[in-house]
Amino acid sequence: MAATPSPANEPLTGRHRVVVIGGGSAGISVAARLRRAGVTDITLIEPSDTHWYQPLWTLVGGGQAPLGASRRPEGSVIPDGVRWVRRRAESVDPEARTVTLSGGEQLTYEYLVVAPGLQLDWDGVPGLAEAVGHDRVSSNYAPQYAPRTWELVKQLKSGTAVFTHPATPLKCGGAPQKIAYLAADHWRKQKVLDQIRVIMVIPDPVMFKVPAWAQVLEKVAARYGIEVRLSSEMTAVDGDARTLVITDHANGTKETIGYDLLHAVPPQSAPDWIKTGPLADPASPLGFVAADKHTLRHPVYGNVFALGDVANLPTSKTGAAVRKQAPVVAANLLDVMNDRSPSRRYDGYTSCPLVTARDKMLLAEFDYDLKPQPSFPLIDTFKERRDMWVFKRYLLPPVYWHGMLTGRL
Repeated sequence: MAATPSPANEPLTGRHRVVVIGGGSAGISVAARLRRAGVTDITLIEPSDTHWYQPLWTLVGGGQAPLGASRRPEGSVIPDGVRWVRRRAESVDPEARTVTLSGGEQLTYEYLVVAPGLQLDWDGVPGLAEAVGHDRVSSNYAPQYAPRTWELVKQLKSGTAVFTHPATPLKCGGAPQKIAYLAADHWRKQKVLDQIRVIMVIPDPVMFKVPAWAQVLEKVAARYGIEVRLSSEMTAVDGDARTLVITDHANGTKETIGYDLLHAVPPQSAPDWIKTGPLADPASPLGFVAADKHTLRHPVYGNVFALGDVANLPTSKTGAAVRKQAPVVAANLLDVMNDRSPSRRYDGYTSCPLVTARDKMLLAEFDYDLKPQPSFPLIDTFKERRDMWVFKRYLLPPVYWHGMLTGRL
């Protein structure tokens, strides 16, 4: 039975045992695990009425999945017995143990789980906010634009296509590359790839942090003839002129390039109210929430835990990371609720399914130390594989909807 939000005029009085901020994969997964453990007073704050399976958006932009397959009503994924407050969190006072909501009302909590996700800072690149969705500019990082990406890819027969990656941490760090490979493979099959200049802009000095996978990706890019600009980022866009500026941080140069297709990934950061609040890590210029990297507990406020993209953890921000973080948060929160020290540890596991063609994929899995952590030890995930692509397209979505979000996996 689908959850329904609390009526807008219902008073939010009293102390709530556990309050979860965020109804994405992180918040729902933790709430489901707490319910399975017998916690009865859980309140979830989430303003949206739609829950998105965001990893599918790359395939939507590549013409391999419909947008509707990534969408479910929010109420359908909220665990039974969890109270849904459909409003925005606007501030947290961890001393008073209150969350202020849109409309000015406050919730009082005993324990808090912070998982609101990231915000997309379209204004972080001059001209991008005005150009995206127009002027042959798209982005798979927003559902309203992902289908447009595929339309632009199909339409392009010649010219210059640019794929960018911001210099900030972001959701699924491999996604900016994946759409470039999907597009290039489509153009190859249409026999127009040799008429298209493909440029990929990457802020890091390497294509991928783990050397073994970086070497494979270098070969993939070379196979498609992609110009890879390392240590570089897009620093301006002029949609009317269809030009962009690439700044090379290694040598301090700037280059203006005309484009016929631009897939732009916006800079990303913690929500503004988190950045300016007391839960933010002072060491994070983007305002991510402070959290012990193993227990995911806030270092100052012991009744607060953070996970998912908003947590300031030295690992890639992916749904696979959330899948490993959620059981750690749930177990450690239960420990704290029962006057015990946190007993579970997160090792930094994350995973990036790197789609390299329209029917092939690499599965990069690693921990805080960049040590490979394969889930399929008998399969060589350092090679492009069709079975891995099938795994991403057809097996991972039901695992997400029916396993991860229900607290079973």
